[in-house]
Amino acid sequence: MDLIRHLRFFVAVAEEGHFGEAAARLEMTQPPVSQGLRRLEKHLGVQLIRRTTRGAELTDAGRELLPRARLLIDDAARFHGEARRLRDRREVLRWGAVSLVGTTLTATLAQRIARISSGQEMASASTVSLIDQVSSGSLDLAVVEAPCVTGPLIAGPVVVVRRSVIVPASHPAATAERPRLRHLAGLDFCHTPRSFNPPAHDQLIDRLRESGLDPHLLPVASSDQVLAAVAAGRAFALTAEPGVLASVEAVRAVSIGRDATALRLRVVHREAAVGEVAEVVTAALYKIGKAS
Repeated sequence: MDLIRHLRFFVAVAEEGHFGEAAARLEMTQPPVSQGLRRLEKHLGVQLIRRTTRGAELTDAGRELLPRARLLIDDAARFHGEARRLRDRREVLRWGAVSLVGTTLTATLAQRIARISSGQEMASASTVSLIDQVSSGSLDLAVVEAPCVTGPLIAGPVVVVRRSVIVPASHPAATAERPRLRHLAGLDFCHTPRSFNPPAHDQLIDRLRESGLDPHLLPVASSDQVLAAVAAGRAFALTAEPGVLASVEAVRAVSIGRDATALRLRVVHREAAVGEVAEVVTAALYKIGKAS
């Protein structure tokens, strides 16, 4: 017996107070509704509706059970809705990438994913946040900065992507024949906050210090903030897509300390079923890394 279907008969009759009107509401004829309600009453062992010459009215048992019937019907509807959402979500790859990768690399990865997935949803966040989202299942995979704490997640190999240094156009390093990182000592360093990924942040600062630069950090969370600070002549930053900045007259992208400033990325995911997509994304990163 389909309990939810028969409960719908009961609720419709109770709320309409008439079998004919309940049947019209359910887009059915009256006999199946009446028969279904009798079947439900027999199954429960109690009379729910009293048939009268004027229509139908609730019995004491029906009055007590009606709120519970409504809840069960609502729960069933929510259950089916959630199942549909999960079904639809399964067909869409949900992935994320740290904002440090830039728009060009993100677009390239989205293009690769589109070749093997019927749909995709992309999120940009910090490494710490992305790992949390993959761990909780709200994302299928993510491109994060390495090193990082991945916990039980499956982590792919580290891929190195070279980065240029963005400096103010008026700074001597912008036109120097052989610029060095130590030449940037008077500028703040625009970078994401340490909380975005402490291990990678500390490693980057250590590499800069080993190259003769002990920078003062200017935490930023968006590319607009980076460009504003560098264009104002007070800071430098790192970029994995210098070509995007070519049209910005106030800044220059120069190649300095490529090993020290390189961006190290890896793909993390939770389920082995996503492994094929992770391999495709990793291969795309390798190709980008070789070209940088």
